[in-house]
Formats: sequence, structure tokens, C-alpha cells
Amino acid sequence: MATLSDERFDVAIIGGGVVGCAVARRFALAGAKIVLLERGTDILSGASKANSAILHTGFDAPPDSLELELVKAGREEYLAIHRDHGLHLVQTGALVCAWTELEAEKLDGIAQQGRSNGVAGLNLLTGAEARTLVPGLAQSLCAAVEVVGEHVIDPWSAPLSYITQAMALGAKVMRSCELLSGRFDGDWELETSQGLVRAGAVVNAAGLFGDVVDDRLGLTPEFSIKPRKGQFVVLDKAARSLVPKIILPVPNEITKGVVICPTAFGNVLVGPTAEEQEDRTRATVETETLEMLKEHGSRLIPALRHVPVTAIYAGLRPATEKKHYRVVSRPEKRAITLGGVRSTGLSAALGLGQHALKLYSEFGVPLAAPNEVPHVQVPNLTETEERDWQRPGHGEIVCHCEMVTRREIEAALTSPLPPGDFGGLRRRTRAGMGRCQGFYCNARLAELTKGHFVEPLAVSGRT
Repeated sequence: MATLSDERFDVAIIGGGVVGCAVARRFALAGAKIVLLERGTDILSGASKANSAILHTGFDAPPDSLELELVKAGREEYLAIHRDHGLHLVQTGALVCAWTELEAEKLDGIAQQGRSNGVAGLNLLTGAEARTLVPGLAQSLCAAVEVVGEHVIDPWSAPLSYITQAMALGAKVMRSCELLSGRFDGDWELETSQGLVRAGAVVNAAGLFGDVVDDRLGLTPEFSIKPRKGQFVVLDKAARSLVPKIILPVPNEITKGVVICPTAFGNVLVGPTAEEQEDRTRATVETETLEMLKEHGSRLIPALRHVPVTAIYAGLRPATEKKHYRVVSRPEKRAITLGGVRSTGLSAALGLGQHALKLYSEFGVPLAAPNEVPHVQVPNLTETEERDWQRPGHGEIVCHCEMVTRREIEAALTSPLPPGDFGGLRRRTRAGMGRCQGFYCNARLAELTKGHFVEPLAVSGRT
């Protein structure tokens, strides 16, 4: 029987977040033989599992920056392919809101920067004009900038579609596969927790472990990851009618600030915070902070005070010592590092895939694109399009809060990349993500998923 060490890949991608999945797709489309190594039990198990799901325009990205270039490229490609992939765009638009006269003085500069960044649809509004677009905004609003092109998407189905298309083109995904060390001697020999992997080149898309992976590869890290925790409150679907647009704050030097954001699933997010910590794997939630977020949302949109909280969660962003992306190419070792990709990673992922392939082309290794590109569509999870429960023959409604069908659960479990854990199932179906947070459906989900996960779903507990 052949072992991993007997097989040689053109490129090994380390990290199965949204960036790694997008890079795998782009290289597979170019004809590369790909292996993706993910230390977690499922894709998106790191920073990518927790984000605000905004498809950014780049209006507030640093001018003339790589981030701006890649956000715009990634957005353009998403808009070009999303329908073909079964993905959807929830057209919300956004308001950058000034709540003090000092903040209002900054709005013209924000609009000018956005226009300089090549973003159209930026309109300066008075507080009264902004309230005609979002009537629930507090009377204390001074002024706003409308950003017509800022929208929200399904943050989990997009990368799933990217990696599924890569797999249809022959890419191999290895989960629960941690990189231990690497050595370059004309080819890369990667020692992993599942054995030796050989590849002609490596792309480090390891997110929160980007500097650690560079070090394990024997590459001198050019940055240090400084995990930045963001806590979120998810409000009940009753809030959605009160928040038709993304409500953005005037940003500061450290963070884009707390956002009030409609989701593609019919809820409303309030968050994230920006808290530095050392732990790269564990993001806790604190009652005091969550109460602050709920109060913040209620102060800006008073009617939110009466909307219950559906869920709370926290995620980590791979911040570094500097604000910009930390992209490094080492042609002499055929290695590319995509580091420091923070809040705009979902928007820039496809652009990062394009950029990584461009850097790889400078290595002088030719690739031959496949003659045919397989068609891939993922199931729709958004509230703006028809869901599976609305079609006949779905079997049963397993999760009544999110209207998830048995057919959707079974399709996920038998898909080309089935979920490796319950979190992966939630991200593929929305099961257990509603008002009861799995209290009523977990027992049935445990039955349906028996034998599919290394750690079975506990029948009586919430996750």
C-alpha cells in the first residue's frame, strides 16, 4: 500500500481556513497537484470560524496597500462566481455612523479615502438622512457615510465551496494533520502528525499559527502573531427588521470597532471587541463584556433593547505587530507565507489565492490548467433564497429553530468533505445554531451523526 511519503505534491498548503481553502482552489484551477494540511478536525476550525461575514469593498483599507488590492480582487471574483457555486449575496449596504461632532469631522476624510481607493457609492448623509435608511437609529446620530457596496455573505459555505472545487480537481485534504517540521532540499519534506508529506512548494496559510509554522519550516519568521480576541452577541431574528444595513463605527488606529451587522441567516451580530491575549486556541466569553455589547447595540438602535440574545461566541484574529498583511515569498525555498490576515480575510481570500499563484509563477515551475473545470454548488443556508425545508421530500425537520432538514444533514455527512466534528456540521447546515442552541435537536443529531465524528455529539449537552 502506498504511503504519504510515496506521493509527491506540487504544493502543500498549511492551514484550512478561508485563505487556505481559496488558495487550494486557485492552485488546483491552475493545474497544481495540491495537498492541504489542517491541524483541526475540520476546515475553518481556527480564526475563520468566527467572523462578521461582511464582504468588504475596501473603502477603508490603507491606500495603495496590498490589503486593498486583494480585498478588491477577492470581492470581484466572489461576485463573478458566487451564483455558480450556490453562494449568495445579501445586499445590505452600510452606514459609517458618527455619534459625536468629533467623529462627524472625520467622515469627509473617510469618504475621500474610499473614493481614492476606487470605491463608488459613498454618500455623506446627515443624521436625519441616515435615519430614513435605518429608522431605528438613535436620535443622537450626528451624521454618516453610506457605503452602498458593503454587503454580507454566508461565511462558511464560501470556503467550503472553494475547497470542494479544489477536491473535484484532485486536491487532497488532510485534517487532524499538524505540521511538526519541514526541510527543503530541492523539494519539501514535511513531517506531520500523520507522517511524511513531500511537496515541491509550500504555502503557509496557518493564520493564528503563521509564525509558528514558518519557524517549524526552518524559515525565519518575519512577524509574530498577537492573538486578538473578538467577542460577539447574536440577537434573535426579530432584530433583523430593525437592522437593514451594516452599522459601522468611525474606526480608530487599533480596530474597526464594534459593528451592528445583519447576517445572511436572519440574525443580527453585535461585535467584535478587540482584546489582546497570549492563548492562540481558546477564546472565552465574559458576561460583563457581552452585557456591554448588548448595551452598546441598544444605545445605537434603542429597539434592540427588547430583543433577546440567541447566542454568544468569541473568536481570535491573527493580528501582528503591524496593521498590514504580512505576505512573504522566498523563491529560493519555494515558500510563500500569507500572514497577518485579520478582519478582511473573508473578502480578500480569493484575491490572496490569485496573489499566491502569481508569486508561485516566479518560482519558474510550470503548471498546465485542466481542460475542464468541474461544476460545484453548495446548499443554500441563507434566508434570502429558497431553503431545503421548502421543498418536498426532505424527510423531517431536525432543527426547528433553523429549519434544518434530515436531507441536509445526510447530504453534509456524505459530501466530498463531510464535517469532521459537530462544529463542522453546524457550519454546513446551521443545525443547533438557533434560539435553543441545540437543546431540542441535539439528541436527534447525535443519532444521525453516530459513527461520523471522532468525538460523538453528547446527547444531553449543548455545544
